[in-house]
Amino acid sequence: MNKLLPTLFFLFCIRFGFAQEAVVIQQNYNGKSFSEFVNELESKQSLRFFFDTAAINSLKVKQIKAPEQLSNILKTTFEGSDFEFVLRNNSQVIVTNKFPIIAEIKQTNVSLDAGQTAVAGNYLRKKPVEEKKVEIVKDPLLILFKIGNFSEKDQPGKAVISGYVKDMATGEPVIGGTVLIESTNMGVVTNADGYFALNIPRGKSTILFKSVGMKATKRQVEVYGDGSLNIEMEEDVKQLREVVVIAEDEDQNINSIQMGMEKINMKTVKNLPPIMGEYDIVKAALLLPGVQSVGEGAAGFNVRGGSADQNLILFDKAPVYNSSHFFGFFSIFNPDVVNSFNLYKSAIPANFGGRVSSVFDVDMKDGNSKKVTLTGGVSPVTARLTLEGPIANEKTTFIVSGRSTYSDWILNLIDDPDISNSNASFYDLNAKVTHTLNENNKISLSGYMSNDYFKFNSDTTYSYGNKSATLSWKHLFSKKLYGVFSLVHSDYNYTINSEDNGVNAFDLNYGINHNEVKADFSYYPNNKHKIDFGFGAIKYDLNPGIKEPRGEESKVSRKALEEENAVEAAVYISDVFDISPSISLSYGLRYSFYRFLGPKSVYTYPDGAPRELENIQDTILYGSGDKIKDYSGPEYRLSLRYMLDPSTSFKLSYGRTRQYLSMITNTAAISPTDTWKLSDSHIRPQVGDQVSLGLYKNLRYSTIETSVEVYYKKTDDILDYKNGAELLINEHVETDLINAEGQSYGAEFLIKKKSGKFNGWVSYTYSRSLIRSKSSYASEIINGGEYFAANYDKPHDFTMVANYKFFRRFNASANISYSSGRPYTVPVGKYTFRDTERIHFSNRNELRIPDYFRLDLSLNLEGNHKSTKPAHGSWTLSVYNVTGRKNAYSIFFRTEDGEVKGYQLSIFAQPIPTLTYNFKF
Repeated sequence: MNKLLPTLFFLFCIRFGFAQEAVVIQQNYNGKSFSEFVNELESKQSLRFFFDTAAINSLKVKQIKAPEQLSNILKTTFEGSDFEFVLRNNSQVIVTNKFPIIAEIKQTNVSLDAGQTAVAGNYLRKKPVEEKKVEIVKDPLLILFKIGNFSEKDQPGKAVISGYVKDMATGEPVIGGTVLIESTNMGVVTNADGYFALNIPRGKSTILFKSVGMKATKRQVEVYGDGSLNIEMEEDVKQLREVVVIAEDEDQNINSIQMGMEKINMKTVKNLPPIMGEYDIVKAALLLPGVQSVGEGAAGFNVRGGSADQNLILFDKAPVYNSSHFFGFFSIFNPDVVNSFNLYKSAIPANFGGRVSSVFDVDMKDGNSKKVTLTGGVSPVTARLTLEGPIANEKTTFIVSGRSTYSDWILNLIDDPDISNSNASFYDLNAKVTHTLNENNKISLSGYMSNDYFKFNSDTTYSYGNKSATLSWKHLFSKKLYGVFSLVHSDYNYTINSEDNGVNAFDLNYGINHNEVKADFSYYPNNKHKIDFGFGAIKYDLNPGIKEPRGEESKVSRKALEEENAVEAAVYISDVFDISPSISLSYGLRYSFYRFLGPKSVYTYPDGAPRELENIQDTILYGSGDKIKDYSGPEYRLSLRYMLDPSTSFKLSYGRTRQYLSMITNTAAISPTDTWKLSDSHIRPQVGDQVSLGLYKNLRYSTIETSVEVYYKKTDDILDYKNGAELLINEHVETDLINAEGQSYGAEFLIKKKSGKFNGWVSYTYSRSLIRSKSSYASEIINGGEYFAANYDKPHDFTMVANYKFFRRFNASANISYSSGRPYTVPVGKYTFRDTERIHFSNRNELRIPDYFRLDLSLNLEGNHKSTKPAHGSWTLSVYNVTGRKNAYSIFFRTEDGEVKGYQLSIFAQPIPTLTYNFKF
C-alpha cells in the first residue's frame, strides 16, 4: 500500500498535469518537428524535456496562436494521440506513451559492450507486474555509433559517412529516401541502390532517415573520420486506431527539385481496383495527371500530348518495345517482381535519353535477403507465382516469377462465333540473381521473357514476344564516388501467320535487337552538390520485315526488306546544387551522337521534288559498316526550385531531348503489326523542347498535397502519314511518310490526401496535342498546312482515386475516369473519278468519338495478421466498368447496299467482376 499511493499520485499528475504551470511561449512553432521545438526551447529557456525520440521523432507541433502557454501547445499537439505529458516545477516536461513513469532518468551514458555507448532513453516505462527489474534493451536508436578512427577526431574539416539503407523485412534497397543531419536539416537522397554519402561535422550528431511508407528512424553518431553506417528501416504498418503522425518525408514533393515526376510503390498500386484480377502499374500510371491512353484496352500510353512511341520504358535498365499483353488489357510487368517505378514527364534527368516525351523507369526487386518466401495469386483469367529468398546466406539473393493466362474458356462462352472460335493467351517469366561480393562490390543478373499468342476465328495467328537481360556491376570507388556498369540486351519480335486459304497463306516476321553498354557515376563532393556523369553506347539491328509463302499451295511471293543498323552514343554530366535552404538548382548537359550504317540500298530523289515512287532518281549501295548518315546534338537540362515557405515551393524546368528511333503505325494505339524505324537519310530524328512551371502547396500538416503544373512542348520532325499510306513491308516507306512538327500544352491539377482511413487523390488535366505538316509539296500537305488534332489529343481528363479502410483487414477502393473522346476522320460524301466511285473524307481528325467514362470498384479482405501463421492470404473482389458504359474505342465505316454506315466499336461494354485469391508463404 505504501508503494501504491505515490504511484497513484504520480499517475494523477500525469493525467491532469499541474494547473499552476504558467510557462509562456512567445514564438509560433506551428508545423515544426517536435525535436526542433524542444531544441529551441531548451536553448532559450530553463526547460528540460524527457521523451523517447524514437516514438516522437516525426511528430509536428500544433500551435494556434502566439504567445501561448506551453501546456496549451502540448495539449493541442498531443490531442487525440497516445502521448501524455507532465510539467514539473515549471522546468521539466516528461512525455510518455500512456505508460506510468516509475522514475526519472538523467541523461547518462550506460555501457553496453566494448566500444559502444548507449543513452538510456529519457524516461523508463513500467514493466508488467511480474517483472522485478528494468532492463535496458540494445535498441539501435539508443546506441551511440562511433565512426572513423579516433586519432582523426581533431583533424579539420568534415568527414564522410556512407552506407546503404534497406528494408528490414526484405533487404531490398530503400530508393529515394532522405538522410539528414538533424541539427542542420541538410542531407542527401539515397540512389537506386539505397546508397548515400553524407558529409558531416566531426563530433556528435543525430542522423535522421526517412522514406515514404517506412518508419522514420534516427542514429546517434560520434564521428571521428570517414566511415560506414548501414541502416535497415521498418515498414510503416498502420493500425486501426492509430495516431496520424506525419513524417517529414511527406514534404518531399515540396523540397525536391524534381518536377513532372510521379513515383508510385507497389503498396499504392495494390490499393487500386485490379483489372481482371491483375494489379497493373501501367494502368496505375494512367490515373496520374498528364498521362492518358487512346481508349479501352489500348496498349501504350500518352504523356503530355506525346505519341506512345515517345516514351522510353525501362525494366531493370532494359528498354521495352512493346509493353502490353492480351490486346493491351495487361502490361508486361508482373506486380510481384516490381519494387517501384518513376515516371518522368518533364525535367528528365541527364542520364536518360532516346525519347522526347517521358521516361518510365521500373525497378525490379533484388529478392528477399532475409528468408525464402512464396507468393502468388489466382483469378479466373490469370495465375502468377513468385519464389524469392537468400542462397546460402544474405550475400546472394534470387527471385523467380512466372505468370500466365487461361482465358480461352471465357472467349468460348461468347455468342459471337467470330470470338468463340478464337484463342488468346500470354505468359511471362522473370528471374534475377544478386550477389554482394563485399561492401564495395555488388553484381546482379536479371532476365525477362514473354510471349503473346492470339488467333481470330481460326484465320490469322499473331504472336509477339520480348526478351531482355541486364548484367550490372555496382562499385564503390570511395565514400564519395559510386559507379554502376551495365550490359543490356533487349529483343522484340512478332510473327503473323495467315492460313485463310492455301493460295494466300503467308508468314510475316519482324524483329529489333538492342545491345547496350553504359556506365553511370555519382559523386558527392559535399552535401550541397551531387554530380552525376557517365556515358553509354547502343547498337541497333533491325529486321524491318520478311514475308514468305506458307505451305506448298501458297502463291504469295517472298518479299524481304533490307536489315537496318545503327549506333547511338551519349555522354552526360549534371549537378544538383543546393544554393541555400530555399533555392536549389539542377543543371546538366547530355550530348548524343547517332550513325546510320550499311549494308543498305538507299533511294535518292531529286532536289525540289517530293519523295514519291515516280521521282526515284537513283540507288546508292553501301557496304557493311559504311557510314550512311550522321546526326548529333546537345540535350540541355535545367531545373530550379524556390521555397516560398516551409509548405510551399515554386519550380521551373527546361529540357531538350532527341529521339533516333520512331514507330511506324497507322493505328492510334500500339498494335503487334507496328514496326520501329531507325532514322536514316530521309527520316530525321525527333527533337523535343519542353518548358514547365509548377506551384506546390501542402496543407493540414502535410496530410494533403496540392500542385499545379503548366507546360509547353514543341517537337520537330515527328512522323505523319500521307492519305492511303502503305506501311507494312514497304521497301520505300519514306514515300508515304511526312516530316511534321508538333506542339502540346496544358495544365495539370492535383489534390492528394496521403494518410488516414480515407485517402486518395483527385486530378484534372487540360491538354492539347496538335500536328502540322511542314512540306511545301501539295501531296505532303494535310489540312491545308494548318495545325490539327493528333490521334491522341484528348483535351479534358479527370480522375478520382479513393481508398477507405473500414478496419485493419478490410478496405474498399474506387476510381473514376473521365476524358474527352479522341479525334477521328469521317467520310462525308461520294464522287466519281475516271469511272470509279470514290469516298470523300472530312479534314483529318475533324470529329471526335463520344467522351469516355468508367467507374471501378474493389473490396479487399485480408486474413488475420498473426506472425506465427505459415501462410497469409487475401481475397479481392473487383468490378471493372461498374456502370457498364459502352465506351467507344473507335468509329469505323462500311458500305452496305450502296450506303456508307458508321459503327462504334466498344470493348468491355458491360461490368466485369473478378474474384482473386492472393497468398504468401
